[in-house]
Amino acid sequence: MSLVINHNMMAANTARNLNAHYSALGKSTQRLSSGLRVNSAADDAAGLAIRELQRADITTLAQGARNANDAISMIQTADGALGIIDEKLTRMKELAEQAATGTYDSTQRLMIESEYQAMASEITRIATATDFNGIHLLNGTLSSSTHDGSGMTSTGKLKIHFGTGNDSSEDYYYITIGCSTASSLGVGNQALDANGVMRDGGTVSTQESAQKSLEAITQAIVSKDKIRAHLGAMQNRLENTITNLNTQAENLQAAESRISDVDVSAEMTQFVREQILTQSAVAMLSQANSLPQMAMKLIGG
Repeated sequence: MSLVINHNMMAANTARNLNAHYSALGKSTQRLSSGLRVNSAADDAAGLAIRELQRADITTLAQGARNANDAISMIQTADGALGIIDEKLTRMKELAEQAATGTYDSTQRLMIESEYQAMASEITRIATATDFNGIHLLNGTLSSSTHDGSGMTSTGKLKIHFGTGNDSSEDYYYITIGCSTASSLGVGNQALDANGVMRDGGTVSTQESAQKSLEAITQAIVSKDKIRAHLGAMQNRLENTITNLNTQAENLQAAESRISDVDVSAEMTQFVREQILTQSAVAMLSQANSLPQMAMKLIGG
């Protein structure tokens, strides 16, 4: 290479290498300080796109697990109320058994009837009053076989959504809860058939009606237990769903980490390499910039 004054190509080449190493050093510094291998689309466009989708799914799955936990809380609220109704039905059967015997006169049987109807009224009150976040659970609101979520307030059976999409086989399922008022269970004086006639179980004011009420109350207990069994099965299903959602989120988090996170040991090795090369380039640029001075010495003699 000739010794010239107008162009210092050695310095230009050294400056170019310095810029390249300094840029690489800056990239390593950014990765180490952020902990991320992919900080922008320029780092890995495809990886960035996959990572953002995975991050969205991770947060969605976490919310889905919270949705399922809310549904479990709702089911436990309904089951607790049904437990109280169970106590009332047990007492009603005890009263029916008492009224069914012939050792009581009509006045005493009417006293039994009064408590019997009070128990039926309390069952209806519990069924009507039991709600979760304003959703009535036991008054028949959730007993429908259809669901309509097109309005601000959905109607029909309850839809529990926990997945990242809207596939009925993967992302949600429905919860139905039968009506548990006294009339729907067939007990109390409001339990009427299609013709408006009081059903068996409606009263224990006579010995005959009390005897018929025993079987009617048994059927009411069975009906109530079917509702509780369904709720128990749904709670178990929701708990398994939460476990699966948490596992999915964990696996997605691991996949997102492999794409996005920096390998600190490898990146630190690269950082030290670029740091040494940058320092070397700075030193050599200083030497290259001094070369034209040698030419000036020749000119000056």
